Amino acid sequence: MLHLATLLTAEPKDDTAAARRLLSGALARTYADWRRLRADDPYAATRAELCTAFARSAWRHHKGRGGVLSALLPQERLVVVLRLYEGVAEEQVGALLGVPPDRVRALNHRAMSALRRGQGAAA
Repeated sequence: MLHLATLLTAEPKDDTAAARRLLSGALARTYADWRRLRADDPYAATRAELCTAFARSAWRHHKGRGGVLSALLPQERLVVVLRLYEGVAEEQVGALLGVPPDRVRALNHRAMSALRRGQGAAA
């Protein structure tokens, strides 16, 4: 979970203060709703809380702090992390973000193009 939060905040691995704050808030909210979530997957519930908290505070993380994904906009970063790192289906990502699956595909494509351009410039 910390790695997921670190990817979202685009922080370097050795300085994850914002990611730790984001994760601890998501864990606290999941714990507070624990009785209601008993039948659900706790990992999925915490991941949803984490992503929701990140989306609410995306203005803080607009520019990453040097991580690999720092070149991406927060919504693009969220889509890439959920789709590629977590393996969440487009429909689920769309439901979480409140956008249609076509928009998720477009965001993912744009983000991957930006990452490829960034790799080409770095090489």
